[in-house]
Amino acid sequence: MAALAALPRPRTFAGGAARRRLRSVPAQAGPVVQLEVGNPLQLTETMRTRLLAAVRALLSDPGLKDADDPVRLATVVLVAKSKVATDYRATTTATELGRWVGLKSSRIAHHVLPQLRDRGVLGSNETVNAAGRVTGLECWVIPMYRAQHGGDRRHVLALSRVELVVLLKLIEALFAPGWNHKDGRVTPAGMIADRTGRGAATDRLGLLLMVLSSTSKGWLQLCSGSVDSERGRPAATVARLLGCSPAGGAKVLSRLQGRKVLSVDRRETVSRLNARSRVRLLPVAKAHGIAVREAQEAADAVFSDLAVTASGDHKVTVEAVAPVVTGVQGTGEGLDACSADRAVTAHLHASHASVVTPGGSLSLSGGFSGEGRGGEGRRPERVRVREDQTVDGGTDAAGSGSPVAGDGPLRGEKPMKSPVDQRGEQRTAEAGAGGRLRAGRWEKAQQQKRVALPADLRLRVALGPVSSLWERLSGWQQDQVEAAAKAELAQLAGLDMAPEGAPRLLADRLTRRLTETGGEAMVAKPFGWLTGRGLIRRPSCSDPRCDDGIRLDTEESCESCANVLHIRRARRAQMRADIDRELPGLADGERRRILEERLRERVATEAENLARGQEQARVERARRAAARAAATEQAKYERQAAAAAHAVRQALACEDCGRGQAAGLCEACGYRRRTETLTVETGLLAATWAAVLNDRDDIDAVTAGVRASLKADIKQTQREFLDAVEPGELDKDPAGAASVLAFAALQTVEAALSNHRSIALERLSRTEEAEAEARRGFRTEQNRRWFRHNPNGADAIAAATKAADTARERTAEYLLTTRLEQLREHTSARTEHVPTPPWTDRLPELAARPLGTDTVGAVFT
Repeated sequence: MAALAALPRPRTFAGGAARRRLRSVPAQAGPVVQLEVGNPLQLTETMRTRLLAAVRALLSDPGLKDADDPVRLATVVLVAKSKVATDYRATTTATELGRWVGLKSSRIAHHVLPQLRDRGVLGSNETVNAAGRVTGLECWVIPMYRAQHGGDRRHVLALSRVELVVLLKLIEALFAPGWNHKDGRVTPAGMIADRTGRGAATDRLGLLLMVLSSTSKGWLQLCSGSVDSERGRPAATVARLLGCSPAGGAKVLSRLQGRKVLSVDRRETVSRLNARSRVRLLPVAKAHGIAVREAQEAADAVFSDLAVTASGDHKVTVEAVAPVVTGVQGTGEGLDACSADRAVTAHLHASHASVVTPGGSLSLSGGFSGEGRGGEGRRPERVRVREDQTVDGGTDAAGSGSPVAGDGPLRGEKPMKSPVDQRGEQRTAEAGAGGRLRAGRWEKAQQQKRVALPADLRLRVALGPVSSLWERLSGWQQDQVEAAAKAELAQLAGLDMAPEGAPRLLADRLTRRLTETGGEAMVAKPFGWLTGRGLIRRPSCSDPRCDDGIRLDTEESCESCANVLHIRRARRAQMRADIDRELPGLADGERRRILEERLRERVATEAENLARGQEQARVERARRAAARAAATEQAKYERQAAAAAHAVRQALACEDCGRGQAAGLCEACGYRRRTETLTVETGLLAATWAAVLNDRDDIDAVTAGVRASLKADIKQTQREFLDAVEPGELDKDPAGAASVLAFAALQTVEAALSNHRSIALERLSRTEEAEAEARRGFRTEQNRRWFRHNPNGADAIAAATKAADTARERTAEYLLTTRLEQLREHTSARTEHVPTPPWTDRLPELAARPLGTDTVGAVFT
């Protein structure tokens, strides 16, 4: 109430309108630290958050899963060294990259770079000198390359030129190897540049992540939730940043603390355990003007437990620490960054008075549990000696209380029953008396009301700016607001943008609307404000991505709105010029009246044109709907016709054997036709190398031999199949058995065709034409410019031999294709087509065959 009374009263203006003003807080007095220009450790919160998100997204790429720390650090370094001018590529060498990672060049060349290529994370081109040696690498990180060319500029890996430069400068300040420029300038080595060898990449990567996860004062944002009680919260935080075990995180902290780049400050708690700890990055603190001694004093003050309300057993807080979310939290999301290392050591004891007041009075002035303990000033037997007693002191714990305090209420006691307890006891009594317990409307609404934001993370992010307004809503109103927020998030996600960016866009909209209103204190009706002003989109043009004149996809000023405003201004200026030309010498008031009349006429005309255009669009939509309906009906008719034709085709008998319902050709006859075709093709393959192409008799002899061989193989296969089946089993389904045997014959011919093709290629590769091509390919490859210095060397001979083998194989394939075409022409020229007699003519012959077990064998032959 005192705070409300201190607020300025609203001023009353003409007309009875009242306007409230929110006065700004005056700037804090005192000296301002002058920051160094261009210091990479003086990152803004926006830049630090952006770079941390980019590095974490890069390290969490599926291609880097279970990768070593040198591989991960090399990826980050290559991203930082990439340049926009070279299409996000970086030029380096294995030796230079090893200096950045802290390893030898052999480890980089034989372990790091091959792993990056095999995992699909790195693409590279080698730069070779005249002697054939690799002099450099042109590398590009594939995840960032895809993000930069994906078209979504809000992607975490779509870093701008400035962000890439800042990331590179930060890495240089941390662990750059140092070098001398051609112009005489010297880039000094980083803080831990001399940390090389085993574990160097882990320390460098951990330091980079900790710097990006720290505040402007150097404090590392510790994770929350349950952690390993043996290692502590700082080690757990580093472990979550690096993706390692808490033991590994503790080792990284120990090594970096030994190099004086960070300090781990611990404070003894009430339980005399070093459970309060905090990590400070000393270079970051120094870069922001905080001396090391001051940082140590601030660290001692930060770990005070409940310092604001403590009277004497805690130190006064010097530096306020705001709760932050580091992004590496586990269970217990949203806890304070300076929470205890062990969750079981949280302080549950109340604040005591700074001085014990001796005396025998039972009156309690300040409400402290340490008051009124008598002249002895003694402490209770245990910490919670009177917290578990009842109001009437009917337990043993109540009897063991202080004799000086008497029966007065102490901590945890209730001097009287609250209205809630009285109402609960009344309801219980009514229920016990036989009445039915019923909840009133007000109580039911209070039970259904949710004070906290919805559990959905997207809704929590979107409604974060109006959390206090959410608490003022009833249960039904909260459900309506939640449904409206979900609908708006779905609409934002459907605007060809990333779905994960919709909650942030809605939160920005609510923040802008609150700023326009004057803050949450100026909202009298939260439900109406949220549903009628805060959540709805207010487009200023016809673009669906426009909201309050801002493009939702680019978060910049809407170009369509600017065009509309420019067109309107141009029209107004043109009308004003027309009036001055047509009616010169008019007064200002008359000119303004005529201008407004013409503007109204222009607006009315545009409204009529808009209505006419909408009507035409409606007619066009109806026409398209009718066309779609007609097309659907036509497609349905065509499907029915195709189904009828298929049914008729299925009713046709087989052309070869006369079997009914075979669609013109049964399965067994189809296999036989393909077998015959492949048999002819196999004979032609054998004739390409075994027969004289111009001698028809020789060709016929070769093809006849191949046919006889295939026929023998087919009979052998069918005989093996008949021996494998049970006697009489084939009589159950003669048609199926015939199909199986025909398919076995087809497989036998297909295998023989592949074998004869391989033999033909092998024989044709030994011809004079193939050998000549092989010699020419050998000489051509040997005379390449990169082999001219040593044409008879091992590398030159190996490459020339490979080229000769390739030329020989291509020549054999060409000869095989050419000879097959020639043989097919000769065969088709002298072969007369003999039509197959219809099955009706062969029916008497088939009917005369005996029935029984011999029928299957007759059909097979």
